[in-house]
Amino acid sequence: MYRNFKIVPNIIFGRGAFNQLGEILKPKRTPGGCMVFVMDEVFSGKELESRLPLEGGDLLLPVCVRDEPKTKYVDELTAKVKAYTTQPDGVIGIGGGSSMDLAKAVSLMLTNPGSSVEYQGWDLIRNPAVYHVAVPTLSGTGAEISRTAVLTGPEKKLGLNSDYTLFDQVLLDPELTAGVPKDQWFYTGMDCYIHDIESLNGTYLNAFSKAYGEKSLELCHQVFLEEHEDSADRLMMASYFGGMSIAYSQVGACHALSYGLSFVLGTHHGVGCCITFDVLDEIYPEGVKVFREMMARHKVSLPRNLTQGLSEADMDTMVKVSLGMTPLWENCLGKDWQNIMTPARARELFSRM
Repeated sequence: MYRNFKIVPNIIFGRGAFNQLGEILKPKRTPGGCMVFVMDEVFSGKELESRLPLEGGDLLLPVCVRDEPKTKYVDELTAKVKAYTTQPDGVIGIGGGSSMDLAKAVSLMLTNPGSSVEYQGWDLIRNPAVYHVAVPTLSGTGAEISRTAVLTGPEKKLGLNSDYTLFDQVLLDPELTAGVPKDQWFYTGMDCYIHDIESLNGTYLNAFSKAYGEKSLELCHQVFLEEHEDSADRLMMASYFGGMSIAYSQVGACHALSYGLSFVLGTHHGVGCCITFDVLDEIYPEGVKVFREMMARHKVSLPRNLTQGLSEADMDTMVKVSLGMTPLWENCLGKDWQNIMTPARARELFSRM
């Protein structure tokens, strides 16, 4: 059986497109209703906040993304929204991948009972989300186009994977990525590059995912190995195409291992993927080679020796969380993956990070 998956129905792209957000939201507003703006707190008091199309009863909800999104935080944010309004007209996520994932998760939990912990997994969401919009201010995660909101829970790091998770509207304005710190720009962009490598080298690969993955990879090469005046535009589109590539395919070893690393150490997703990818020469030899060329070109160095001195229990947890990502390992190594990526081999990879 072939997957019949959903995609984001409405997308607007272009420099200055953010100015049209109010117009886009207008048809969704109801008399006496409100919109909830889930905004990375880094923009609090800044120009971007002043440009938000806030109306009388709207709720501005600045969020802290210093840590990876947690189920507990999602539940707290959902409670704040419910205390403010019975049901908002929409939720708008503004920021990087973490802010967008929080917006997706809150929009789902407003219509599904219980804690977000209960929905960590594939297709566990039962009710459609509140109307929700993505406004990325970073490029690379693909969160704007993906069907998952990645959350760290008390026992695992796993997304709310559902067709209902997908945004109803995405607004892509490359101008919003100006001023991003260089390391953050690089690590987030490498998340996109790694999506492409994992998709294009996976066993789930098909012509659909290959077409998107190859174009995204081409754009990543242009952004990180060449000079172009419109590199911000190209990276934003690379992020979109990379997300579409894994929508009908899957990520692989790097993301599986990065989930274990992040669960124990709290490592942010972009840099965590770079740290894990750098030890995967045997699985993605050409991809890792080019990745190191990109690091050298942009004078970016990775944190080292993160796992040295960790307890046996912490190492075991890393391995358990990572090897629990069955679809990722199947895409990377095939149905026989458990005989290839044994706990001992995963542990040895972690020991090199």
